[in-house]
Amino acid sequence: MRVRLTALYSALFTISGAVLLTITYWLMRRSKWVIIVYDDSGPEIREHLERLRAAQLRALLTQFGFAFAVMVAISIALGWLVAGRVLRPLRTMTATIQQISARNVHERLAATGPRDEMKDLADTVDGLLGRLETALNAHKRFVANAAHELRTPLTLERALLEEILTDREAGLESYRATSERLLALSKDQGRLLEALLTLASSERGLDRQEPFDLSDLARQALDSAHLEADARGVRIDTRIAPAPSAGDPALAGRLVANLVDNAVHHNVTGGRIEVATGFRAGRAFVSVANTGPAIPPQQVGRLFEPFQRLGERTARSDGHHGLGLSIVRAIATAHGAAITAHALPDGGLSVEICFPTTAAPGDPHMPDTPQPHGLHTSATSSPGHRPNHPDR
Repeated sequence: MRVRLTALYSALFTISGAVLLTITYWLMRRSKWVIIVYDDSGPEIREHLERLRAAQLRALLTQFGFAFAVMVAISIALGWLVAGRVLRPLRTMTATIQQISARNVHERLAATGPRDEMKDLADTVDGLLGRLETALNAHKRFVANAAHELRTPLTLERALLEEILTDREAGLESYRATSERLLALSKDQGRLLEALLTLASSERGLDRQEPFDLSDLARQALDSAHLEADARGVRIDTRIAPAPSAGDPALAGRLVANLVDNAVHHNVTGGRIEVATGFRAGRAFVSVANTGPAIPPQQVGRLFEPFQRLGERTARSDGHHGLGLSIVRAIATAHGAAITAHALPDGGLSVEICFPTTAAPGDPHMPDTPQPHGLHTSATSSPGHRPNHPDR
């Protein structure tokens, strides 16, 4: 880069200097001399003066050429110095960036000086390093938590196997009971690995764009969740309206299913869930609100981090691994959707996700859906309301 800048500076000076000297020489040749002759030897004097003028022009041309060559050499030297000074901040940034690794990604260029292209570049690199630091820290936490979640059931499986192998009086019933516990642990690990794969695939972004309707996905999720809702005595209210969007239908379906599953699982006996889909302000939305234990408002954002749970329940006791809402966030981000979540005053959580819609603006067939009434209103649905009944 320094060589190219030096060549550019020198070329500009050479061209401009050559043009200037050419114009100067051309003007000198066109200038007229005034000769006054007072005796009879006028023609000889005129010829002598013409020869003198030609000699002076040749000397001037030689001097111009010498001066031009000297200035070209000087311009090359000055161009090299100026290019080095211009590129000095870039070399400093390059050396600093080369020293940054995963161990010191917290370091920044912190460039000072006037607001120019170099300062903008340094600030852009600092922003990139900040995002990388955040991603690396999240990756470290995720790996540590995942290793912990997988280590516990593996340790338990080993303990169960050692227990049954060292018990010489163990009979068929003991082997059967141990096998059933091992099978349950295996299923739980399978669900964990499936959740981890879904989370990883969501964070990579979308591989395809296909149309889907959030209302259809919500009905499917409610169909799958009604058995657990019935068992817990949880009442489901639905306000399902068309909500067309586009993206990966499988991932979007997982998002809605995780929202509903989270609302059912983290509820109270005899509690309520409200599921709504529709079209508002030019975007398709799905919202799920549920009663449940009180959630500190400052802890709501933490629920969307991997392996984060509130309360004392663990993956070994409730079969959930704290990945549901983190998968929801990853899928929403991949679809360019906005998430709004807040804790309800009487306990529970309300989550609304707005997707880009495929409906044309002002489409008369897509009127804005009214806001859900909320969990504080009276309900007319029965516990475990099946979503294939008429929506209300």
